[in-house]
Amino acid sequence: MNPLTTLPDDGRSRPRVLVRGTGLLGASIGIGLRADGHDVRLSDPSSTAQAVARDIGAGALWEDGLVDPELVVVAAPPEVTADEVAAALTRFPQALVLDVASVKDAVLRELLARADDAEEPLSREDLERYVGTHPMAGREQSGPVAARGALFTSMPWVICPAADRSTGERISSPAAVAWAEEIASRLGATVHHMDAAEHDSSVALISHLPQIAASLVASRLQDAPTTALALAGNGLRDVTRLAASDPNLWVQILAANSVPLVDVLHGLRDDVERLIRTMEAPEAPGGRADIAQLIAEGNSGRARVPGKHGAPPQSFAKLAVIVDDRPGQIAAVLDDVAAVGVNVEDMRMDHSAGHEVGMVELSVLPGRQQELADALAEMGWKVIQS
Repeated sequence: MNPLTTLPDDGRSRPRVLVRGTGLLGASIGIGLRADGHDVRLSDPSSTAQAVARDIGAGALWEDGLVDPELVVVAAPPEVTADEVAAALTRFPQALVLDVASVKDAVLRELLARADDAEEPLSREDLERYVGTHPMAGREQSGPVAARGALFTSMPWVICPAADRSTGERISSPAAVAWAEEIASRLGATVHHMDAAEHDSSVALISHLPQIAASLVASRLQDAPTTALALAGNGLRDVTRLAASDPNLWVQILAANSVPLVDVLHGLRDDVERLIRTMEAPEAPGGRADIAQLIAEGNSGRARVPGKHGAPPQSFAKLAVIVDDRPGQIAAVLDDVAAVGVNVEDMRMDHSAGHEVGMVELSVLPGRQQELADALAEMGWKVIQS
């Protein structure tokens, strides 16, 4: 494969792949591409990380002297992504190079600066073989032990072709962009196109802000009384789930995307200050209305989040089924739901403090809620409708 001239051929070609960086994303990409028939090699500064990635089936270890890769996937931390991309482009002059860093504009700026520096080995022509990408998938756990071949299934994968910042003219070759799309599709992802700056503004709002909000809320719990935490339910768990993320990774992400993120944080600060002023005198004229307005604005924003499979948002009816906290209960509920013939659109589990029972909350189409509730009650389940 020559990525400058050869377009994907209906999925027949399986280019040799080198994955540089064997953390969660790199190892997951290796597992997925190997399952698709690619020869995948692994390289990581950490011998332990690459050995673990090899042992879980992400690929064989890279060794000098092997046939050069046709595709290099840079899955390095954001602060060294540009270094790794530049090194791959110059070391493998026939290879297509993709990166999967969660910030795109800072990486592109650095690569363009190097390509325009006469003392650097990197050139603008080299950047024709480069495409910035970002798979919008991950887990709270990090490292190759958390890798999954299906990590990207049905998840967005953003393609950000390299472009000149002053003219907007695309630098990445059409074949390179086509191969980036093909690799994302082979891993089960859904492809989206953005320029680097648009991508970074988008993830500042929909990814980086939630991480900060979760961490700030969770930080309030450090000195919380044990008696208070004993009352915690799924609401607190949901809000703070992201707070378990890797601090070292997020330092790099937030620092690299600080400009668009600061704009979002200013807006959040304005809302928080507005709420504080209202809560300091909630009985003042208009106070309760302002609180209601803030919550309603949250309702409106939440309603814009895409629904299942990226479809338009849709409201579902919910019902909770009380189950004993013992093996097989959730499976039994779902078996009975399947027997009724109602599709479960979403599901979550909550536990009752101080009791050996749990609540399986099922989201279904509104027109099927009563039918399902009646059927499950007849089968002996205790059902609570919302």
